[in-house]
Amino acid sequence: MVSKITSNVKVTVIPEYDRKNSYPSENRFVFKYYITIENLGTEPLQLLKRKWLIYDVGYGFTEVMGEGVIGLTPEILPGEYFTYFSNVMLMSGVGNMSGNYLVKNLSNGKELEIDIPKFNLMSEVLNN
Repeated sequence: MVSKITSNVKVTVIPEYDRKNSYPSENRFVFKYYITIENLGTEPLQLLKRKWLIYDVGYGFTEVMGEGVIGLTPEILPGEYFTYFSNVMLMSGVGNMSGNYLVKNLSNGKELEIDIPKFNLMSEVLNN
């Protein structure tokens, strides 16, 4: 588990190797990641966009950008949080991810970039 606070928003990530959906013999290593976005400030926020930098050892970097998360652009009130999970596939079984969210302060309309802390991805197959 890793966490980071940016502009009164705490992002916590818990990565997990998904053995059930991985096929190492086919260079298919799937990871789930669980994310909690917590509004520690006093203003309501809305998550607008995401940007990920995915590193797969031996295969390099991939950048992924899009609107919201899992098809949603949630509003997060002060003192509240939003959680979701998603997944990523690596070909090597070892890598990491980091990124940021673009959020909008619903009180004043300002947009802020919120860091997603870097987290490691390592398959169980390669961890033995």
